[in-house]
Amino acid sequence: MGRIIRWAGALASLALLASAPAATAAGSGQYVVVYQQASSLAGARQAVRDAGGTIVSENTDVGVATVRSSDPRFVTRADREPALYGAADNRPIGRAPDQTGKPSWRDVESERGAPNSGGAGLRPSVSGDPLSGLQWDMQLIGATPSGSYARQQGSHGVRVGIIDTGVDGNHPDIAPNFDRGLSRNFTVDNSQPGIDDGPCEHPSCIDPVDEDDDGHGTHVAGTIGAALNGLGMAGVAPRVDLVNIRAGQDSGYFLIQSTVDALTYAARAGIDVVNMSFFIDPWLFNCAHNPSDSPEEQAQQQAIIVATQRAVDFAHDRGVTMIAAEGNESTDLGKPTSDETSPDFPIDAHRLRPVDNSCLELPSESPHVLDVSSVGPINLASSPFPRKAFYSNYGVEQTVVAAPGGDSREFFGTPQYNAPENRILAPYPRNVAEACGEVDANGVPNGKTTCVTGGTRATPLVRNCAQGVCALYQSIQGTSMAAPHATGVAAIIVAQRGKRDVARGGLTLAPDEVERVLRRTATDTPCPTQEPFVYPDPPVPPAPPLQALCEGTPDFNGFYGDGIVNALAASEAGGGR
Repeated sequence: MGRIIRWAGALASLALLASAPAATAAGSGQYVVVYQQASSLAGARQAVRDAGGTIVSENTDVGVATVRSSDPRFVTRADREPALYGAADNRPIGRAPDQTGKPSWRDVESERGAPNSGGAGLRPSVSGDPLSGLQWDMQLIGATPSGSYARQQGSHGVRVGIIDTGVDGNHPDIAPNFDRGLSRNFTVDNSQPGIDDGPCEHPSCIDPVDEDDDGHGTHVAGTIGAALNGLGMAGVAPRVDLVNIRAGQDSGYFLIQSTVDALTYAARAGIDVVNMSFFIDPWLFNCAHNPSDSPEEQAQQQAIIVATQRAVDFAHDRGVTMIAAEGNESTDLGKPTSDETSPDFPIDAHRLRPVDNSCLELPSESPHVLDVSSVGPINLASSPFPRKAFYSNYGVEQTVVAAPGGDSREFFGTPQYNAPENRILAPYPRNVAEACGEVDANGVPNGKTTCVTGGTRATPLVRNCAQGVCALYQSIQGTSMAAPHATGVAAIIVAQRGKRDVARGGLTLAPDEVERVLRRTATDTPCPTQEPFVYPDPPVPPAPPLQALCEGTPDFNGFYGDGIVNALAASEAGGGR
């Protein structure tokens, strides 16, 4: 996602979770503890000891620590300590098997596929990269050679952090913009009996900063800033600086300590924009006082809410614009009613529980985080406007803007229905394809779909070659794919209007100003004429037809917020460099 490290000394106070040993003994556990803000550091540390815990790592920027304890009552005991706000599970997951039941976010995104394509020369492209014909998403937002690329392609002075499962920094479409020096890994891939009985990919269980063993983070990074280089496809901001700030495990789980550490690192490292296409496990909805949860579970969720907001506030106050995926549950987040996926670990711990608007999806519903809903391609036979994707969450309280995320169920009743071209094309790591058996010895896709854990793929991977260099791409869908389009546009805004960052180098622009321009330059999109909108897709018996109520005006509504992001308009929004 190379720039040399400038701030190693300033970051020394951050103890990385990546250095923490796994808690594997029977009856032992790892927890994240949140200190009371009024407590002294010494007092909080003593309180951890008094509760029966041992500090493994500590983030003093926001008063959050990873703690190991063999006492099964540790969370309850920590909650009773006046110097501590509370505690939450921070169990390492490792590579999860298919039956983990990871929520619908991943099920939706695993529906992928795209046709094969030819190649072109490895040189700066002026007419679009070879696979640009498959990028309806870039065409929709004006990120094309005749659009924003001709005016503002981003800048290596703008640093974009990808808080995800890692980034393949060696992928030919990402390598030109990948900042290996600033990239960090804040998580560990641990083996856990009953969860992951196999060895870690690396002896230390810590992946290099240029590795992605999942593929999700690489896809996100490519949408933001794949290079315009005559190979494959190009991102929204093809000259931006891409920084891997890994917080997600290979299994796709994001725990609170790694997320907090990633955000505070971004703030101290001079990152301008971060993309967060995930929710913090194990709770899809974090409820402070849900009567269906036990007192211990309530305390855990309270700790996650407070720790997340402290990290978000820390990053916002230091110039980081935070953009998040709104989620794939087809839910009005202002009116949620149930959560059937939490807690999503240990295996089979999830249950159906009632939730309400006091419950939060995190980090997307934290103040200062910009929520992005997803749209599919335009189907002129039904509407001149892109519809909200069938899976996308929405709501007038949450949605800031919308962006292309794909919709496999668009074009119902036509040969284009469920076509792979309706998803989002972006880079795919070869190491993942090889581990999954999806390519032969020469890296050519073989049609296998070994790694799918939910949903279906229409066709295999894309492979594109030029001048002896080949790369793989996949087409998937989800709000995880929508958010990076907005992140790329935000990077364009910083490049276009940002000022020199004297303290940390590069450019900088206040997050509130980035948000203002992002909203102002978005394309107003009205609610559907049919209210509530009923998706013309065959329901899965015995489920009722999928429908969603869009509240608001053409200027602002729950489906699209202030509109669909517009890279061309953002590239013309004053400033200019």
